[in-house]
Amino acid sequence: MSDAPAALAVSADPFAPSGVTWHSVSPKLTTARYVSAAIWLGIPLVAAVVLGIIFGGWVWTPTVVLGVLAVWISWLVPRQVRAYGYAEREDDLLVRKGVMFRSLVVVPYGRMQFTDVSSGPLMRKLGIAEVKLHTASASTDATIPGLPEAEAARVKDRLTQLGEARLAGL
Repeated sequence: MSDAPAALAVSADPFAPSGVTWHSVSPKLTTARYVSAAIWLGIPLVAAVVLGIIFGGWVWTPTVVLGVLAVWISWLVPRQVRAYGYAEREDDLLVRKGVMFRSLVVVPYGRMQFTDVSSGPLMRKLGIAEVKLHTASASTDATIPGLPEAEAARVKDRLTQLGEARLAGL
């Protein structure tokens, strides 16, 4: 039995506040990250294979290293995407990310200066976008990647409205 009153009960996990409903990002973000990784790893991997074929021997080492890195990325990316989440509470927005090194950013609506939505060519093709929240402090800026475009627009509009309403009250 706990000595703490029931009103002061808090979640044991600081990354899972009680009473919060988390929203996930789109699984299409996994595809976007795979394509990006394939581009960044594919070119050096092809070059390493060609050099391995030409010279043989120890020159295959970079090919093996890049292959292991590709396997590791293919295992890690889906876990990272599943770890992203956001929750809209009455007075603030929560953004969580990370698998091994977890992070939870709490952005009070009254501290938001502006929000923007961005989407590169690959993300547009997949129908996803990224919402960035900017505050007076650069260390509390938050990003929600991989939202469906309609959801990104809704989140941006809602955060802008709530930010203006809370800022006007200061």
